[in-house]
Amino acid sequence: MKKLYFGDNLDVLKKMHNQYPTGLIDLIYIDPPFNSKRNYNILFESVALTDTKAQKEAFTDTWSNVSYLDTLNEIHSIDLNLYSYLNALDNIGISKSAVSYLTTMAIRIIYMHKLLKDTGSFYLHCDPTMSHYLKIVCDLIFRAKNFQNEIIWYYKRWSNAARNYQRMHDVILFYSKTDKYVFNVQYQEYSKPEAIEKTVRGIIDGKLVRLKDEQGKYIERTKPNIGVPCHDVFEIQHLQPTAKERLGYPTQKPETLLERIIKVSSNEGDLIGDFFCGCGTTVAVAQKLNRSWIGADISHLAVKLIAKRLIDTYGAEIRNNFEIFGFPKDISSAKELATGTMHGRLKFEEWIIEVMLHGVLNTRKNEIGFDGYLTFNISNKKETVLIEVKSGNATITQVNHFIKTVEYKKAGIGAFVCFKEQITSGMLQTAKRQGYYSEKTFGANYDKIQIISVEDLLEGNLIKTPVSFKTTFKSASKKSKEKDRYSTRDLF
Repeated sequence: MKKLYFGDNLDVLKKMHNQYPTGLIDLIYIDPPFNSKRNYNILFESVALTDTKAQKEAFTDTWSNVSYLDTLNEIHSIDLNLYSYLNALDNIGISKSAVSYLTTMAIRIIYMHKLLKDTGSFYLHCDPTMSHYLKIVCDLIFRAKNFQNEIIWYYKRWSNAARNYQRMHDVILFYSKTDKYVFNVQYQEYSKPEAIEKTVRGIIDGKLVRLKDEQGKYIERTKPNIGVPCHDVFEIQHLQPTAKERLGYPTQKPETLLERIIKVSSNEGDLIGDFFCGCGTTVAVAQKLNRSWIGADISHLAVKLIAKRLIDTYGAEIRNNFEIFGFPKDISSAKELATGTMHGRLKFEEWIIEVMLHGVLNTRKNEIGFDGYLTFNISNKKETVLIEVKSGNATITQVNHFIKTVEYKKAGIGAFVCFKEQITSGMLQTAKRQGYYSEKTFGANYDKIQIISVEDLLEGNLIKTPVSFKTTFKSASKKSKEKDRYSTRDLF
């Protein structure tokens, strides 16, 4: 089982629980957004169409101060003790934001607990603002007797703290479902030689030895130096800005951290789950270590990034080895997205621009007059493709307005996207009359204004330009030196 889900992880968890009421997952690791009201961003090009980089708010931890009351009532029917704890916090002056966050997390952890096998383990990555509250939440759900470790992830990074100690660690809470949990002891190196001298110990040719104090000689041990069992302080370097595995996701965790957790608490072939999977480090490491995996995220950009990360690393053929759920796969589901939800139009535009076309959504479209854009480089010059998306009725008047916007912004190409049934001969003729993009230079015709149907996109027919688009995301390190070419259809 290898699956990616786009959507609210609570919906995914409940559906999976209905399908597997006795549990199916061997290890769950989550690194949820902290209750800090920060935005978690991926680097995109500037919406002002300059060469500078800007941040697009893609992974945002917003917790409703109203809807959490419904969730609290739901918890009341499942776990009275947990409800009493959260309700008490709500009544003693803890901020509504904090209680909302904890309630939102609690209902999800309840269902993660249900989905674990009896031999399963749960790791919760959290920061000091919430770890003490979350510890009690987990004690109530998993029972305190199944708390195994508070792991400290210690790292070194630049900090300019002025009125407190420099913060150099994260907290990871480790619970098991029962006392039958899997635990494969991993080993870490002995102390460095300087420390060894102080403790009258040494290493010669990879083997641990002890000094004879009176003679100053070494007695060689026969046991190879495999190190000592890992302790609960993980000294693993924080990802550096220039690290090969870095994808531009600010809270991205190093693969080494997940490798240790997955090796300790699972075996080859086991199923690993991450329901706040962000840029997909858990998924990537599970794949590398021959585990099955499930990933879920509420951001379509996250799911797209993970799919691209896997393809960049293993080649386009890996797309045949995992499923993606939550995106329209046919015209009827595309129409349902366009009309079926309160925010359907916006979600539809996001899907077309950011998922199908790998573009950037224009958050200032009311001021500028287009929904999104792409860029491509030709002859050391960056050109822009403006995108207009219509989820409802599309008219020739709208096409004419879009043409004026393309001219005003001096864009190389404009792409007008709508459903096939909305396209008229008049719209096609109007677009055709705008001519081509630099056809004399490149010896081929690329329509200046291209009218593309949603049906075309679902069949893999994208915007036509002289060269391939500049990718939105950074690429993960690739195992093979061969450069694979793939399209939207490879991703989804």
